[in-house]
Parts: sequence; C-alpha cells; structure tokens
Amino acid sequence: MTQADWPQVAVVGAGAVGCYYGGLLARAGCPVTLIGRPPHVQAIGRAGLLLETLAFTERVRVPASTDIAAARGAALVLLCVKSPDTETAAKALSAQLAPQAIVLSLQNGVDNLERIRAHVAAPAYAAVVYVAAAMAGPGHVRHTGRGDLVIGAIERDAAAQAAAQPRLQQLAAWFEGAGVPCAVTANVEGELWAKLVINCAYNAVSALGRARYRRLGESPPALRVMREAVDEVLAVARAAGVTLPPGDVFESVLSISRTMAGATSSTAQDIARGRRTEIDHLNGYVVRRGDELGVPVPVNRTLHALVRLLEEAAPDEAR
Repeated sequence: MTQADWPQVAVVGAGAVGCYYGGLLARAGCPVTLIGRPPHVQAIGRAGLLLETLAFTERVRVPASTDIAAARGAALVLLCVKSPDTETAAKALSAQLAPQAIVLSLQNGVDNLERIRAHVAAPAYAAVVYVAAAMAGPGHVRHTGRGDLVIGAIERDAAAQAAAQPRLQQLAAWFEGAGVPCAVTANVEGELWAKLVINCAYNAVSALGRARYRRLGESPPALRVMREAVDEVLAVARAAGVTLPPGDVFESVLSISRTMAGATSSTAQDIARGRRTEIDHLNGYVVRRGDELGVPVPVNRTLHALVRLLEEAAPDEAR
C-alpha cells in the first residue's frame, strides 16, 4: 500500500493487543498513534515499540501519548481497553471523533459494542481477536501465537448490515496489508460468543491453576471443568437466541491449547500484576445472563467467584 492508502489510526488502550496490532500497522507504513499508560508511552517515546513476534523482532518508531486527545483526527480507532473500562473510554472518545471515524472494538466479551454505541455516534464494529501476546516490559510486546481477526457489524436491520459491508471490507484490507489475517463475517455476534466460550474455558482456569494453555490441554481434571463451563455457555447462548458458527465447539476450544500452547490467559496476567481482571465480563457475564434466562451455570459461577477472591486479595494475603 502507498501512504495515501492508509488511514490515520489511533489505538486506545495500548497494552498487549493494542501494541501488537498497532505495531504491525505502523511497521507496514500506516500512521498510528498509541494511547496508553505512562510507562509504555515513555519507553516507546525513547526507543520505539519493541515488537517481538514469532516471525521477527524489531523496534518500530510510532508516536505514543497518554492523552485521549491524541485520537483527534483519526479515521480509525482501535479500542483495546479492558472491558470494565469501555464506557469510560467511549465517553472520553466521543468528544474527539469525527462523525465518519470508525471505532473497532478489539475486546473480550460480547456486549462491548452496545456499550460503546451508547456514547459514540461514529460507526462502531466488533473484532474477534485470536492472539497470544503479553507486555514483556515497558514498550515491549511479545507475541507467542496466532494473530488473526474476525470482524463484523451488529445492526438492527438488513439494510444497515449491508451498508456496513464496504467499510468492513476496507478494514480487512488494511489489516491484511499489514500482514494480519482478517476475515469479515455476517455473524459477528455468534463469533463473539464463540470467543466467549474459549475465554470462559481458559481464562479463569489458567489464572487459578497458574498454568499455560498446553498444561490445561494435557490435564484431564482441568479439561472436565472446561467442558462443563463450555456446556453452560452454550446453553445460555441457545436460550439467548444466539447462533454460533458451525463446527465442534469443544474441539475448537481444545485446539487453542495447541495453537497458543505457550500462552497464559489475560486473566492470569492481570492477577499476576495485581490488576483488575475482565472476569465480570467473561464467566461473570454468563452468570448474569444465565440467571436472567433461567439457565443453571454452577461451574461458571464458581470460576467467577474464585477469580474475584484472587482479584480482591491484598498483596500480603494468603492466596
């Protein structure tokens, strides 16, 4: 692509996911601004973003800021904040965005899009993210598996859904131009729930067991818990009228222990750093929806409760 083909991109929430995709876009020539926490911003300002992937290790020079105002003028915003911070970020963004700017949610959970749209008038779409990446230090993202996206629109009617397709195809072309596999789907809601199934199987168990995905896939007791958690999520999805993509759901779950064998969940990473997790928007979301729909979810309820205990423990408490 030539410089004229790229949009101005702002990455809001430049953690592991934001730095990985923002870094690849910047490396390909796209004008990107990363907006994140001071330690990362300062390190990136000094020496560039250290992008350590399975294919290469490279420092990428990219502007970075702690100020949401740096998103002003962006044609595309990649919203990569944790799900608990969605509304705060969307409210802050609303004053910065041009009417035709696109917001793409690269977040865990299934309800972020409606929460974004409650505050942002610009077109907003969802991305299902399949990447194993972690911040290995300030301004240093380490990629250990996959890296593909599935994007789509959730619209009220067929005309609005059809109108979104050209924008989605353009988004996919930009990502593909940066070496990111990106598929457009007509059923992104189902794809988001399919990712929720994976998150509910792995995130809490990885955190509670302090285990990488390979170990979970090799542990029969862990696999039994994961299967029961998956069955509950599928029952809630059916009751909610969600159509998941075709295929063997649990085999898709198992495949993650192979394709992202060295990964730990974002929940495990947050617990290790003493940060708030997204568990309320993963297993906790399934608990809330299960209660609303009359679907029993005892395994997800247990996983949610145990992670919350870990999350809320003081650093010197027994864990």
